[in-house]
Amino acid sequence: MGGKQMYVITYRAMAVTVTEERGGSLVEAPTVGVRIRALREAMGLSLRDLADRTGVSAPMLSQVERGETSPTLAVAARIASGLELTLSQLLRLDEDRHVVIVRRGEGRKRRRSGHRVEELTPPLPGQRADVSIHRLDPGAVTGGPGDPPLHEPGSRETAVVLDGTPTLVVDGEAHELRSGDSVTFDADLAHHFENNASQPAELLAVVAAGLRRS
Repeated sequence: MGGKQMYVITYRAMAVTVTEERGGSLVEAPTVGVRIRALREAMGLSLRDLADRTGVSAPMLSQVERGETSPTLAVAARIASGLELTLSQLLRLDEDRHVVIVRRGEGRKRRRSGHRVEELTPPLPGQRADVSIHRLDPGAVTGGPGDPPLHEPGSRETAVVLDGTPTLVVDGEAHELRSGDSVTFDADLAHHFENNASQPAELLAVVAAGLRRS
């Protein structure tokens, strides 16, 4: 390698140390693979889904998750991007005492027709609640093609109307809402929000995983 100094990032008890190494820059630690798998599953992605997002083969991803191989920093960066994180976030280099700050406007975003979503919670392992902001243009609805599937059994959702007059439809029953209203419902039932008004609507939604209903 022409005498060049290369580096290995090694996890020990969730702390990162950097040591000089020849032959390539590797991210070494079974805990990295465990974290990647937990993050992938938290986002509802299969190995092939993540492979399509990153360009890293599914067999390689599987080996990384099982701790059988160490990814290069370049591969780790591609995996982080596929998980909608920075490399520092994936390796927890910018976390302070397990606190993760999502700055205003920096949440993960997606858009379908007139429905815009910003995820305010990062996809952390073991995440049991998700917070998001939904913005609906006039005539727009949630729950269409491209939106996530129904939540797991026992999940509940609380939504706070920040602006506008959206309508919540749960299991075929419509509930009209106004700015400042909040509503809690079983999120494993068929549901969607629709905006039948001439002005945009905005909601803050919190989905919490819960016990299965008997």
